[in-house]
Amino acid sequence: MTLWRLEWLRLMRTKRMAALLGVYVFFGLLGPLTARYLPEIIDRFGGDITVVVPDPVPADGISQYVGNASQIALLVAIGVAAGATTLHALPEMSVFLRTRVPSASRLVGPRVVVSGAAVIGAWVVGAAVAWYETAVLLGGVPVGGILAGMAFGSVYLLFAVSATAAAGAVLGSALATAGLSLLVLIAMPLVGLIEPVGSLLPSHLVGALGDLARGGSATDYLPATAVSVVGSAVLVGLAIRTAGSREL
Repeated sequence: MTLWRLEWLRLMRTKRMAALLGVYVFFGLLGPLTARYLPEIIDRFGGDITVVVPDPVPADGISQYVGNASQIALLVAIGVAAGATTLHALPEMSVFLRTRVPSASRLVGPRVVVSGAAVIGAWVVGAAVAWYETAVLLGGVPVGGILAGMAFGSVYLLFAVSATAAAGAVLGSALATAGLSLLVLIAMPLVGLIEPVGSLLPSHLVGALGDLARGGSATDYLPATAVSVVGSAVLVGLAIRTAGSREL
């Protein structure tokens, strides 16, 4: 059995793929529904409080999905990636693989690629569900903007998985790996408040799908995309180097 097949079976048999798809599809369904019926929800449960809500537009359905996917769904995604990329979480398995696989890149590579593909695939499926339901409930959105937004979001998630892999090569606990990775991802938007640094950080890509659904410009996200791609490569390289130099 190859390491690639091992990672695929681990992803499927532990139900991690089902969890990823479930949470992203759920928010893909929930986002447009929330945007479409928000005034009715407020009227029903708002009591005597009067809240004026503007009429929903198609981009609101996409923005609702992005908001949920970048928070709750991201927690699940990082948890899945941490479980896959924390090489020394199970010491016995780590020793078994390290003594039989000559290159650290052959250990790290399949874990990063398979978990990254799973997270990105779930994100894209959820976005497609939100896109379809938005078209049904609220109206159409620009096709080019949606596709570009999916791509930018995928680049961000690749960076997030790469950061998790770098943390997982150092730490010995999947929980600690997930915690450190989330801390970095949460801190990044705070650093992004400093102009013009914010437009260069990977966190700038989080809102791309919602912005482009409103007619925003894709060129605004190209610098952050370049930084994210380079950063992902550096982080994976760091994970490989750290894993290779760590003593058994």
